[in-house]
Amino acid sequence: MLDSRTGSERTRQRLLEAAGQVFAEKGFRSATIREICARARANVAAVNYHFKDKHALYLAVLQDAHARALEKYPPTLGTRPGDTPEARLNAFIRAFLLRLLDDGRPAWQGRLMAREIAEPTAALDVIVQRSIRPHFMLLSSIVRELLGASASPARVLLSTRSVVAQCLFYFHSRSVIARLQPRERLGPAAVERLTAHISRFSLAALKAGASRP
Repeated sequence: MLDSRTGSERTRQRLLEAAGQVFAEKGFRSATIREICARARANVAAVNYHFKDKHALYLAVLQDAHARALEKYPPTLGTRPGDTPEARLNAFIRAFLLRLLDDGRPAWQGRLMAREIAEPTAALDVIVQRSIRPHFMLLSSIVRELLGASASPARVLLSTRSVVAQCLFYFHSRSVIARLQPRERLGPAAVERLTAHISRFSLAALKAGASRP
């Protein structure tokens, strides 16, 4: 299949890919424009032309990685607004796990986000506002529906965080799990099993919470 992109567009994409790898390996502060451009086979002036500076390049890398993952696995994942909250919760969890455990995406994307969370820069504020917050609010609305109208904002918030935390555990603890259970493989094949478990576990807790005064 022919590549219809212009030379400038291809250079920009190479810079994003190379920058993602270097930032994931060395972190924002230690990464250099010279190394990124060398890996991208681009002139050092290309970063200034396409992104203005290293900060803007770093933000573009994070946003591009998020956008690609969300395009592939949107949080609604085949559901419609009229579907039950149970179905929408299941879809949200499944999509989230697929984004976290997708072995098909570039390996640097997961490492880069983990590094950004551990060593946050100003870019994290933008990612939270533009991407993470809207999806967190979507999950919150599903949780509120399951808890019932009488649920306090604090209970909704804590319950929403608990659902997210169960999913993130399998991403951040993959290396530990691999040592505790060497035969377990946490890839896309495990997503259906994990989705079913987290959904059941969360729904049981939410229904119990809904019955409390």
